[in-house]
Amino acid sequence: MRKSGRLKPPKASAKIVAAAALLAALVGCKPVGPDYQRPSYTPTPLYKETGAATVVAPPPAPQGGSWIPADPSDGMLRGKWWQVFGDPQLNQLEERIATNNLAVRQAMDVYMAAREQVRVAQSAFSPTVAAGPSFAHNQLSLHRPFFNGSGGSSSFNDLQLVGQASWEPDFWGQIRRSVEAARAQAQATAAQEANIELSLEALMASSYLQIRGLDLEQKLLSQDVEELTRQLALTQQLLDKGIDTEADIALAQTQLESTRAQMIDVGVVRAQMEHIVGTIADYKIPNFSLPPAPLDLKLPQIPTGLPSQLLERRPDIAIAERQAAAANAQIGIAISAFYPSITLGATGGFESTHGGNWIQGPSSLWTLGASAVELLVDGGRRHAYTAQARDNFEAAANNYKGAVFLAFNEVEDDLSNQRILEQEDKAQRAAVASAETALRITQQQYAGGVVSELQVLFAENALIQNQRTLATLETAEFTNSVQLIAALGGGWDVSQLPR
Repeated sequence: MRKSGRLKPPKASAKIVAAAALLAALVGCKPVGPDYQRPSYTPTPLYKETGAATVVAPPPAPQGGSWIPADPSDGMLRGKWWQVFGDPQLNQLEERIATNNLAVRQAMDVYMAAREQVRVAQSAFSPTVAAGPSFAHNQLSLHRPFFNGSGGSSSFNDLQLVGQASWEPDFWGQIRRSVEAARAQAQATAAQEANIELSLEALMASSYLQIRGLDLEQKLLSQDVEELTRQLALTQQLLDKGIDTEADIALAQTQLESTRAQMIDVGVVRAQMEHIVGTIADYKIPNFSLPPAPLDLKLPQIPTGLPSQLLERRPDIAIAERQAAAANAQIGIAISAFYPSITLGATGGFESTHGGNWIQGPSSLWTLGASAVELLVDGGRRHAYTAQARDNFEAAANNYKGAVFLAFNEVEDDLSNQRILEQEDKAQRAAVASAETALRITQQQYAGGVVSELQVLFAENALIQNQRTLATLETAEFTNSVQLIAALGGGWDVSQLPR
């Protein structure tokens, strides 16, 4: 009579369950090698240079406290940073970069390839399985060793339908570290794409603003040409009355033609800058032109944020940091070579000499097995690889620190440039006002016969040069503000990196 109660599983099943549990525990263990820690860099609490009126610096921490903004992203530029200049033409040109510029598209393709490399590394987690039929007709030698000529045929068919599976469990974390390295490299290429895009956006904005600054110079020179033409006509009248001389006419003509030559020089530079803008925006150069538009924009307010935020806002810093993470993962990959390589394998299928009984139970075959291989002697190669990986990580960590150092240097330089340009602009405006007054008085004196034509031309030339200097300074303030925005990372931050 059969006993009631739960049936006990066979001992073989219990062993398989125990083996599977042990295998799962081993595969899930911590991978060898050091876990990544970002190389340390402690920035200063505030930027040194924050004196320009157009720079919006965060308030200092309260005395005796450690106040920081609740949201580190508050007061920071975001997204389409070029819109702070309020120029629709610039906005339209900038929008074309992400979709039309070949360098950006190439960088995106590089990132897509790096992303696929992550999938390649992840595929090692899964077993490899292959299956397929094979057919062979064999003719054995009648003179082979130990053949006695009796029984069995020396000619036969061999039909096989066999599948094979192999799996190398990630006991030591080599695959996990490989995925970690591939993911970090993919993130570095994504940051590289962002860095290229930011550089092109900054070049586009500065080139466009320089064009508008040159248009301002052209406008001023055009006004000067009109004034000098009027002055030449006046000099001709005075010559006809016997007051001025032929030398005065020659001087007035010289000044007029010199100003016209300056207009041509400005036009040459403008054409070059227009070619740069058209190329970045991927326009066909022969069909591209920008209508004249003298610079009349208002300088934007630029929020700097806290210095510590710079580590998260510059794509070039993110590139260096992700490369350090990838180099750290390579240490674990190198260390895993010191551990045995364990492979699990299985083969199953059917084999027969006749198609009639090929796919039948008696024709079945299968094997299960495992192997473990430990490299005992390699002449120090694994030690060298591990030392090399550690050295590469130290180099990558120092490269990251160097990138951070240079980034802070760029920001401080652009902040100081903005402050100094603002001071120069104020002084130059006073110089232009003085030159205008001097020219007006000199022209009145000339009309009254008190001074000569030469003095009028000197005053006119002084005004022209001071006006052009002011226009150049105004342009420099705008282009430096673009450089400052780019140095602060534009509207980018590490949250945009793919996960």
